[in-house]
Amino acid sequence: MSKTVTSWHTKERWSAEVELQVQFFDLDPMLIVWHGNYVKYLEVARCALLDMLHYNYPEMQASGYTWPIIDLHLRYAHPAAFGQRVKVRASIIEWENRLKIAYVITDSVSGQRLSRGTTTQVAVDMATREMCFASPPVLFQKLGIEQV
Repeated sequence: MSKTVTSWHTKERWSAEVELQVQFFDLDPMLIVWHGNYVKYLEVARCALLDMLHYNYPEMQASGYTWPIIDLHLRYAHPAAFGQRVKVRASIIEWENRLKIAYVITDSVSGQRLSRGTTTQVAVDMATREMCFASPPVLFQKLGIEQV
């Protein structure tokens, strides 16, 4: 899977965008991307976003927290096909009590929306294995938000 990454952030929004080319092994018997493979595309964009923040999975683990996905929503509008170039944009939309990321998958050439979705992750303290009901200070640090 080839990809190109673009990332940016402002105080209100943190986003990263990757461009992928649909591979043959992602197709179903109808010769369109199998619905489950869109989750893989979200993961590629999420990792690009977390890399931008210097808080991807190894850094999360080093900080003493795991961040399992507890909720996933996907809405399909148009199928992607072999060889098509798609852009997947991941944007953080919630961070105080959970990490919620919104995604939009579009055709790279036309800009047509193919799919959209969200994932929700929660912090789990690795020492106690308990879910945190508020995001730990390290996430606010990585986002550049001063806590009061």
